[in-house]
Amino acid sequence: MKQRKFQPPCSKLTFKVLSERDIVKIHEAALEVMEEAGVRFPSNRALDVLEEAGCSVDRESMIAKLPSDLVIKTLRQAPTRFLLAGRDPKDDLWIDDRTSHLSTDGCAVDVYDIDTGELRRSKKQDIVNACKLADYLPEISYIWGPPVSAQDIPAHIRPLHEIEASMSGTTMHIQPETVISHEIAHFALEMAAVVAGGKEKLRRRPLFSYMQCATDPLGQDGGSLDASMVAAEWGIPTGFMPMPMSCATAPATLAGNLVVTTVDAVSPLVLMQLVNPGTPVYFAAAPTAIDIKTGGYTGGGPEDFLLAAAFSEICHFYQIPLAVGGFATGAKLPDWQAAVDNSFAGLMPVLTNTSIINGAGTLNGSKIFSLQSLVMDAEIYSIIAKTSQGIEVNEDTLAVELIKKVGPGGNFLADKHTRRYMRDIWQPVVYDRKPYGQWEESGRRGAFEEATELARWVIENHEVEPLDEGVKKEFAAIIKRADQELGN
Repeated sequence: MKQRKFQPPCSKLTFKVLSERDIVKIHEAALEVMEEAGVRFPSNRALDVLEEAGCSVDRESMIAKLPSDLVIKTLRQAPTRFLLAGRDPKDDLWIDDRTSHLSTDGCAVDVYDIDTGELRRSKKQDIVNACKLADYLPEISYIWGPPVSAQDIPAHIRPLHEIEASMSGTTMHIQPETVISHEIAHFALEMAAVVAGGKEKLRRRPLFSYMQCATDPLGQDGGSLDASMVAAEWGIPTGFMPMPMSCATAPATLAGNLVVTTVDAVSPLVLMQLVNPGTPVYFAAAPTAIDIKTGGYTGGGPEDFLLAAAFSEICHFYQIPLAVGGFATGAKLPDWQAAVDNSFAGLMPVLTNTSIINGAGTLNGSKIFSLQSLVMDAEIYSIIAKTSQGIEVNEDTLAVELIKKVGPGGNFLADKHTRRYMRDIWQPVVYDRKPYGQWEESGRRGAFEEATELARWVIENHEVEPLDEGVKKEFAAIIKRADQELGN
């Protein structure tokens, strides 16, 4: 099967939503909100840490007010660049403020079955298949989520099974979003340490990182905070994803939404730096606007695209990497709407040099996973990556002498200059460019049919370096112990 060569883009084009003064205004507004209104941290341990650092804490409401000088101090302690290691070093990623990496989405509870086309509940094996396909696609840099939920596994140990399934399907970095308790966090880190070869080796080469969702507006989730504090103690990268919705959990204005997004991203960073100064923390965000007709989540639209690009600029101001929610279209099928959503949702973050774009492979606002969507999203991202490189103008690319040599009515195809540069022209994998007659003869096969064939081939033929048998046994023992301790 055809596989494209791909390099995660570092955009040469520039795009600006906010002026420098706009960013300073949003920063100052966020500081004022954190200091005067405060943020809810529903974790006694978190409140203990914040109170000891000088924050004003109300134990009844669980709201902490963060002094501006403390916020600024802790922002300076967080690293601007860090490693997300793969099980195989070839999959290592250095997260910085220039290169844009695409990940899968998470954590869908339904899948479109590739054989029947029917919608069904997701299973553990779907995680393996999704990760295997992502492992094959060069545009996908790591696994977020996991892409789907192991709905066939009891909830109290589901996150551990999901980590096992993800690592079975890929050697890339894993970033679970379902580790949302102190207890599960310890078991998950124990599993990662088994693969890494010990706690210290895991600290040096973090095979997985955490992402948690905020409770907008101006709040965090208690279990997620506890889990992330465990990760911070181990030196494991952690991110927090606010998802404020204008008109509901954020002001109707996009500027007001950005203030809430900034508060809900910065405030947990303060806590993590107090737990372990210098621990890697990244910002994450999926700001949106309410659907005026239904009151629901949009999963795409101009407000989403502008908010993502604008918050990326704010993160550059803080010099903290950003993982932004993109590609998680609200479309129910991989159709025209999905393509429009995901093209804009991918392009805007790349043009603003966002570090990570989460979201490939899902539909219906991250609720449905589709193997075909993952393939087509990767193709969209390859187009975005190529576009972001702009046009290089120099003496050789201007080709003046060649143009004069070929002359009026000539042809450039046979020239060595053409042979040298034609390899730079973007080539599709599933994108349909067949002449109409050939398309008719093929049974009117388009991108969806090509993506279906590719996904099936990958699942049947792509080989991923398996987990060591000893690692599998230790995983089973850890999960069994977790089941005994958490199953009551």
